[in-house]
Amino acid sequence: MSKKLFFMYKNPDYVVDGIRSALGQAVENNYAFGAVLTDMPELDEHNKENVDWIRDMEGEMYSTVPSVCEKNELTPITLEELGKQLRDMDLVIPYGIK
Repeated sequence: MSKKLFFMYKNPDYVVDGIRSALGQAVENNYAFGAVLTDMPELDEHNKENVDWIRDMEGEMYSTVPSVCEKNELTPITLEELGKQLRDMDLVIPYGIK
């Protein structure tokens, strides 16, 4: 049975690795979502394609930071909307916490 998983990225050093983990879960037939909660550099084309693959498999990548949404083509989300999304998930993963 497929699970709904939500990855939360607070540390910019782990965002790219976390996106790959979300994609891996999507490939394993789970619904993978993620939210970038910090400023980060622009993703390269390979990692932008990974985000597109997550979307193709009915997942989504969000950010609460407008500049990150703009440069990385992520979907904007407010903290209130994020809270509503998290209530619908089977598992929330705080990814890359130092």
